[in-house]
Amino acid sequence: MDITEHELADPWEGLLVAPAHGSDVGVLVLAGSSGRIERERARILAQQGVTALAIRWFGGPGQSPGICEVPLETFTTAVDVLQREGSRRIGILGVSKGAEAALLTAVHDPRVDIVVALSPTSRVWCNVGPSRDGAHHPYRSSWTWQGRPLPFVPMDDSWTSPEPDSGPVAIRGWYELSERTFAHLLPPAEIPVEAARADLLLIAGGDDAMWPSLPFAEQLAQRRRSAGATVRLIARDDAGHRPRLPGESPASASPHFQYGGTPEADALLGKAAWPQILDAITDGSPPALTS
Repeated sequence: MDITEHELADPWEGLLVAPAHGSDVGVLVLAGSSGRIERERARILAQQGVTALAIRWFGGPGQSPGICEVPLETFTTAVDVLQREGSRRIGILGVSKGAEAALLTAVHDPRVDIVVALSPTSRVWCNVGPSRDGAHHPYRSSWTWQGRPLPFVPMDDSWTSPEPDSGPVAIRGWYELSERTFAHLLPPAEIPVEAARADLLLIAGGDDAMWPSLPFAEQLAQRRRSAGATVRLIARDDAGHRPRLPGESPASASPHFQYGGTPEADALLGKAAWPQILDAITDGSPPALTS
């Protein structure tokens, strides 16, 4: 399918990729804590007939240098852009911290029709990196809405890695310890997905070494089901934090973190999820061309 691309510089850096004849389905594509613009993923989605908008949501000009008190309006503004492009069905596809943002945006913006959350969390966590003032500590919320920080769970800094200092670290245990230490802060920090109008598709690996995304996904699914809301969960016990969709390049190794899984298992999870992702985004119907 022929596609067109437009580089964006305002109100944030990004890439808008669309079928040459437009589409009535639009998807906001969010990376996790890498901070990158998910160009490849956006292009793959556009090849399927949807308009895809990938943005840099922190670390760019005028933005917080870290994931610290990032305004959720960053993402509702992206919904505005997709609507101006002719999208009548709006989705958000995010991974890790991007999935956290996607879920929260759907809670606060009823225009979102579907969230695809890869390796999600079920609650709001503290900042990853510094805020605009350059400070990492004391811990603050990752997000704000209408200028107010959302309730969050901090990290327990007494945690130490059981692994040697010389190699990449699995930090899942740090999140699990922090849940136990700050159990009294979990309820207000839960993401109330039961209040979102959007449908929800969750994709998670049981061998995630960054945080326990499969238990998180199961918590989100249970919350939705208890409220009688729609939810789908696709999982593989041997996959890690970075599922790879068909056509995507293999994920590069990190010198700092272990992500769990294997390239084969991560690709198999992405392959299993891909038809469900397309079905969820398009609501089971081929996207309509708009011009």
